[in-house]
Amino acid sequence: MRILIVNPNTTVSMTEKAAAAARGVAAHGTEIISATSTSGPASIEGHYDGAIAVPGLLMEIRDGQAAGADAAIIACFDDTGLDAARTLADIPVLGLCESAVMTAALLAERFTVVTTLERSRVLIENLVRRYGAGERAKVRAADVPVLELEDKASAALPKLKRQIELALDQDGAEAIVLGCAGMADLAQSLQREYGVPVIDGVSAAVKQAEALVAQGLKTSKRGSYASPLEKPYSGAMSAFAPVLA
Repeated sequence: MRILIVNPNTTVSMTEKAAAAARGVAAHGTEIISATSTSGPASIEGHYDGAIAVPGLLMEIRDGQAAGADAAIIACFDDTGLDAARTLADIPVLGLCESAVMTAALLAERFTVVTTLERSRVLIENLVRRYGAGERAKVRAADVPVLELEDKASAALPKLKRQIELALDQDGAEAIVLGCAGMADLAQSLQREYGVPVIDGVSAAVKQAEALVAQGLKTSKRGSYASPLEKPYSGAMSAFAPVLA
């Protein structure tokens, strides 16, 4: 099977990090294909960045499906454009937050998501509630801009570790969820250091995507995720006008 990893921001190094994490857990016979959005912000931190990133993301998912992908993963923990992508695509589309929360819920009664900035914390809290884990999970922000995760000389890792330690000590967390695709390369080392499950959304999404494809399951096109209605789109969005199959 072929799984498409789409980075909805334009930073190629983050795409490569997510793709490496995906390949690290993919089953034999699963091909990981990665794509970086060619339009939008360099990182996604909050609602505005997320909204601007959606058109480029949708274009990559549309093209990836046309090229034969069996499933797609949006490599942003904000689950940027997830509902729109599921509406557009016929293949399963997974988000990192939803996949990580579902995985954590199988492993621990209480868990904490550690993300980057305060503006992202609030957004992710809303997602966690949407996914049914609001009473089981807390969300912490490490005060780390996303792009600092790409700089090994930054203070990002110590700040992240401090929030993990507070989560274990104060939240009663039994597992940790890493709340940014840019943290995908840290999960295994942090799990060894702290002795609790540490869930990376990329890895969780890959295994769930494999399970869906193996079962022949796709996103329902009845109701919420029904394909867009054919109609004119104007201006810069004209290229996104739905066309009936």
